[in-house]
Amino acid sequence: MAKKNISQKKILNDIYNALYKYFGPQGWWPGDSPFEIAVGAILTQNTNWGNVEKAIQNLKQEKYLNAKKLHAMPHRTLASFIKPAGYFNVKAKRLKNFLSFLSNHYKGSMKRMLAADTVLLRESLLGVNGIGPETADSILLYALGRPVFVIDAYTKRVLHRHGIVSGDATYHEMQELFHRSLPEDVPLFNEFHALFVMTGKDYCKPKPRCDGCPLEPLL
Repeated sequence: MAKKNISQKKILNDIYNALYKYFGPQGWWPGDSPFEIAVGAILTQNTNWGNVEKAIQNLKQEKYLNAKKLHAMPHRTLASFIKPAGYFNVKAKRLKNFLSFLSNHYKGSMKRMLAADTVLLRESLLGVNGIGPETADSILLYALGRPVFVIDAYTKRVLHRHGIVSGDATYHEMQELFHRSLPEDVPLFNEFHALFVMTGKDYCKPKPRCDGCPLEPLL
C-alpha cells in the first residue's frame, strides 16, 4: 500500500508539513457548540458547507438550535428550516434519528455524551440510521474532541494518487493508517483533515490540477 523504502509515518508527516506550510491553520470546525457541530456534520452530507451554514442560520434565527426543541419539532417543519442543505427530507429524518438517540441515551445532552467511551460511542453512533463512519467520526473529533481521524473523499483521493493506498482501500484501512502512524492528537487530526479538504477542493479534484499543488514535489 505504501511507497517502497519510505515509511508511512514519514510520508504522512511530509504531506502534513507541506500542506500546513502552504495553506496555514484552518481552524475547523465552525460551530458555537458541540450540538451545533453535530448537526452540521449530519447536514453537510452531499453538500457544501455554505449551504449548511444557511440551514443552521435558519434554525438559529428562530432560536430552534436546541436538541429538545428540534426533537419535538414536526418532521415537515424541520425539513423546511434545513432546505438550503439539500435532500432536506432525508436529512430531516437523519437528524430526527440522531435527536432520538441523543434523547434516549443522553437525555438530549451532548455534555452527557462526553463521558461515554469512544469505541462504544462510535459503535452506537454507527447504529443510528443515516450516520455512517465519516459523519460519526466528524461528531467524535470535532464535537467531542476525540482523537479519531476522519476519512472523506478528498483524503482518499490524495492518498490514492500519491500511491499511499490502493483504489479499493476501505474506510477502516485508511483510518488505521493515520492512527498507527501519527500520535493521538486531536488538534493534529483536526488540522490534517481540514488540510486534505483544502487540497481536494483547490488541486486534487476529480480532474486533478497538479501544477502548483503543494504536494507536487512529493509525487
